Amino acid sequence: METIGIIGAGAWGTALAIALRRAGRAVTLYAHEPEVVEAVNTRHENVPFLPGVTLDSAIRATGDLDHACNGDAVLLVAPSLYMRAVCRQARPHWNAGVPAVICTKGIEQESCLLMSEVIGETLGDAVPLAVLSGPTFAAEVAADLPAAVTLACADAELGGRLIAAIGSARFRPYLSHDIIGAQLGGAVKNVLAIACGIVEGRGLGDNARAALITRGLAEIAKLGEVLGADIRTLMGLSGLGDLTLTCNAMQSRNFSLGHALGKGRKLNDILAERQSVAEGVHNAFSVTELARRNQVDMPICQAVDAVINVEADLDSIIYGLLSRPLNTE
Repeated sequence: METIGIIGAGAWGTALAIALRRAGRAVTLYAHEPEVVEAVNTRHENVPFLPGVTLDSAIRATGDLDHACNGDAVLLVAPSLYMRAVCRQARPHWNAGVPAVICTKGIEQESCLLMSEVIGETLGDAVPLAVLSGPTFAAEVAADLPAAVTLACADAELGGRLIAAIGSARFRPYLSHDIIGAQLGGAVKNVLAIACGIVEGRGLGDNARAALITRGLAEIAKLGEVLGADIRTLMGLSGLGDLTLTCNAMQSRNFSLGHALGKGRKLNDILAERQSVAEGVHNAFSVTELARRNQVDMPICQAVDAVINVEADLDSIIYGLLSRPLNTE
């Protein structure tokens, strides 16, 4: 585990490259955009996605998937919307036995598959899998501020080797066996963060946001139970930890997007100003559709989907949530 490839050179992929370099690994960062490759290799800065952060000159960017896949492990950080296409392109270059570490938080649209299932269909079931997820903002990891994450892997021995390769004093992975739970918490919390941002933007108060986070966690747990997740995972770093962080800070792309919606701005206008992806926008439909297919009631996620994808009236949606029958917890 001395050489690590990273596919996806957004803010999070770049922050992971920095963290891995601090851990002493040789890092190759794959970027789809030629301007990112040029900026990283010549200016040692990812200007479009993580500006103002100087990269170790040993971090090398490439536009060649064969180069990025030629490592002891490969981190997959492409947005969930593009993960299938990226993995199809990477498959001819993937070496036997090299683990894929999923660092993307999302559920595929239309198919409603988890990223592990998408990778199984594209890279093949023989590729060893792990999931890296938890409460992290890219800028803070890049700045070497302390962070802890979940590293989920069904193979405990492989998981231990990945933790040894990735971990450092200020970037601390904790081992889990639960690949489903580690993915589910990260995907659903993006949708819930939009809801919490709307609450903040609408001026509904801290009480409402706390209630939304708590009931949102219950929604994650209900879906997780049906899909086979371990409830302890959902109460850990990749579940409650990630949910708490993302639902309380303007650093969160999803929270800030929801905040703007709550202020009355139009979704298309908000997205037009952004270069980075707010995964909750793409996952509002896939999360609620996955819940529908499994007969799980997730009213908060359904409300966000209605706002994002049906352009439902925001005040009517809020009134509908507040008018739901009182029930047991």
